[in-house]
Amino acid sequence: KINGDLHLKELLKGSGISFAFKIVGMGFGYIFTILLTRNYGAKVMGIYALSLVVLQVGTIIGRLGMDTAVLRFVAEYNSQNKKDMVNEIYKKIIKLVIPISLAISIGIFFLSPYISHYFFHKDYLSNYFRIIAIGIVPYVLFIINSESLRGLKKIKEYAFLQNMGISFVASILLGLSLFIVKNNYIPVTIYTISMFLMSLLSFFLWFKKFNFNSNTNISKPQTLSSNLNNPNLSFGNKPYLISYKNILSISTPMLISGSLGVFLGFIDITILGIFKTSSAVGIYSVAIKLSSIVVLSLATINVIAAPKFAEFWAKGDKEGLLNIARQSTKIIFWTSLPIFIILVIFSTYILQLFGSGFKTGFIALIMLTFGQFINGISGSVGYILQMTGFQIFAQNIMMASVIINIILNILLIPKYSINGAAFASMITLIFWNLTMGMKVKNILGGYVFSFSKKIYKKQKI
Repeated sequence: KINGDLHLKELLKGSGISFAFKIVGMGFGYIFTILLTRNYGAKVMGIYALSLVVLQVGTIIGRLGMDTAVLRFVAEYNSQNKKDMVNEIYKKIIKLVIPISLAISIGIFFLSPYISHYFFHKDYLSNYFRIIAIGIVPYVLFIINSESLRGLKKIKEYAFLQNMGISFVASILLGLSLFIVKNNYIPVTIYTISMFLMSLLSFFLWFKKFNFNSNTNISKPQTLSSNLNNPNLSFGNKPYLISYKNILSISTPMLISGSLGVFLGFIDITILGIFKTSSAVGIYSVAIKLSSIVVLSLATINVIAAPKFAEFWAKGDKEGLLNIARQSTKIIFWTSLPIFIILVIFSTYILQLFGSGFKTGFIALIMLTFGQFINGISGSVGYILQMTGFQIFAQNIMMASVIINIILNILLIPKYSINGAAFASMITLIFWNLTMGMKVKNILGGYVFSFSKKIYKKQKI
């Protein structure tokens, strides 16, 4: 029962807060998309989507996998009241990502004419890529700060930043801009400005919420362990000596697996941009945005579940970890099912909200929705692997998924356009989740997706 399981109560409370912000944030995101498509058309929507691809590639490299690493270690050491460790890890991660992301930003800015000409075969994309490149550094810092707050269990602050902040500001600015000026550069420019503003707010919230007032001292220099099975550290009066090498040894596998996961999200858009028109990209990107509603509950539950996975694993409590994972998966299933049914039945009508030309994407939307439904009901398998020290396995699965996705997209997009891209994404999502789910079963001794009524021993927070 919920009353007897404090971890489930915390999961529901945290997920409820995140869900509320996610709903509002998605609402503003759809307002932004509708304003864009209704006033600028499918072509500009496609340009905007391709610009976001460039942004994502830049930020993936720029953050060096530090977003997942900072979440994992802030959650672990904050739960042990090791504020010194949290503070030092945070500062060193910031010092690592700033020069790298700045170099990436400058590189993309000056190489944008070559990227647009030789890669996408669309010279007019160059200036859009330059605008979005300016936002890479603030966006990387925004992500690091957001995940740091998440590790502290500051769920309201994290949920606002990650789920709502940028879309909220961008939709308001885009709406206001329509009364002043209408230019094809406006949507990308507004999104870049929104990233700057939210980055500043993320720093303010981090320094406000992280109180470095721990009375805990440290006995001798420590290094990060890549395995959370042995979290015991001794204490004394010397500061932690955490080398950049130690941090990178943990973050690099997370960079690879995390970046591969993000790459999977825009491989199809990128290959569509190479072979097809910007209008096709625009229609497909709207279908992707709509299908993501199915995994709304997965995204919101992961906000609180991911740091809890790290806590359970640090304590050696596999039983408790499996229990909370199963509870969260049941919630995801029952909340995703009605959304899945609605999107499949009313796909054409929903797409027409963005313009009459968008209804041609209904088959793609149905396939994408099915793939996301499988993704949702498989549970938080990716986070479980990363929070329990099996990031190398996750990396290998993601690499195989990327290869499968690229091959399918290259084979199918030239002939089947957006429907080929959607089919490739659906197959990849199913492969990725089933293989990770099997590995999690081997680690924890049971499947995450289970309707078994067995209740494990009650946990105390």
